[in-house]
Amino acid sequence: MNFSLDNDQSELLKAVRSFCEKGIAPRAAERDRNGAFEDGLIAQLGEMGLFGFYVPAEFGGAGLDCVGYVSAVEELSRACGATGILMSAHNSLCVDPILKFGSDAQKRAYLPKLSSGEWIGCFSLTEPGSGSDAGAAICAAVEKSDGWHINGAKCFVTNGAEAHVVILFTVTNPEDKGKHRLSAFIIDRDLPGWRVGKLEKKLGIRASSTTELIFEDCVVPKDRLLGPVNNGLHVALATLDGGRLGVAAQAVGIAQAALDAALEYSKTRTAFRRAICEFQATQWKLADMHAQLAAARLLTRRGAWLKDQARPHGAESAMAKLCASEASARITSMAVQIFGGYGYVQDYPVERLLRDAKITELYEGTSEIQRIVIARKLITEPEWAKQR
Repeated sequence: MNFSLDNDQSELLKAVRSFCEKGIAPRAAERDRNGAFEDGLIAQLGEMGLFGFYVPAEFGGAGLDCVGYVSAVEELSRACGATGILMSAHNSLCVDPILKFGSDAQKRAYLPKLSSGEWIGCFSLTEPGSGSDAGAAICAAVEKSDGWHINGAKCFVTNGAEAHVVILFTVTNPEDKGKHRLSAFIIDRDLPGWRVGKLEKKLGIRASSTTELIFEDCVVPKDRLLGPVNNGLHVALATLDGGRLGVAAQAVGIAQAALDAALEYSKTRTAFRRAICEFQATQWKLADMHAQLAAARLLTRRGAWLKDQARPHGAESAMAKLCASEASARITSMAVQIFGGYGYVQDYPVERLLRDAKITELYEGTSEIQRIVIARKLITEPEWAKQR
């Protein structure tokens, strides 16, 4: 098991890091204040190949792997958490299911434009009355001669305002109360009958759009069904296995930024005529922050490595997201503590990092859901628990 990056990955990561330090990090606070990405940023990310990271070259992508991908998400998120999730949600939640479940015609129609960044993608599963319980969805699609007629509303859609392509999950088999109730569809922006609703005002990752989607007799062509009919829950859960690695990487990047800022500040801030990094109380915080961060990064890369090997990685993704998101929340909180009163004001970045970290414990499955996923694996596959 080797998580080190090869030459191609290392070179790309150097380019991403350089771009982040010069083009993303300096405007992170401004993005947070404005609640939007600046003009041209999405195009720049597309030019670097970040929107088709592991899409094969035949479909216009960079053809790289998931270990390199999570490393790139980490770098982007270290510079700006909102930019990190823009790229992660697009790749993990829109590109990946088309790549995994799409027909050849769907791949050729969508992946080149998604890979270039000409089109941005999103994933729409959550509804006002169904979050963790995806099976409680009521947004419905009814098959008629001219296509699928969709009615209902979705919420908390990351990239909803920018999206040209939506991976949408609706009820197609209302009689079923189990795994075969939902179907997945690919929805184009120019399809009549749907619109973006409320734009949420959030605690953190403010530049990243989070919206409602409203469907009113939206007629979707039958060839936009993604995967078999009534197989949507499988598509959703398989997609989230990969998406959780992206969120874990986002959490690691935010935590790394907090540790970097706290370490630098502790060397320059003095108290009682000494730099505060000389005090054991500060040193222990820094040590705990680094140890938790290193563990989260390793879990995230292990999950990505398993995905690259086409091996089961659902529980491992859940562990990565659980540990990385909760570590990020703790690390950003400790960073604020090291900054003291200055950590609570916007002159320094750690208050923004603290706000950005919190969402990683919530979206793409709350920490409680990750614990359920891990516990079920332990209970149903005892041998998995004995792996070394």
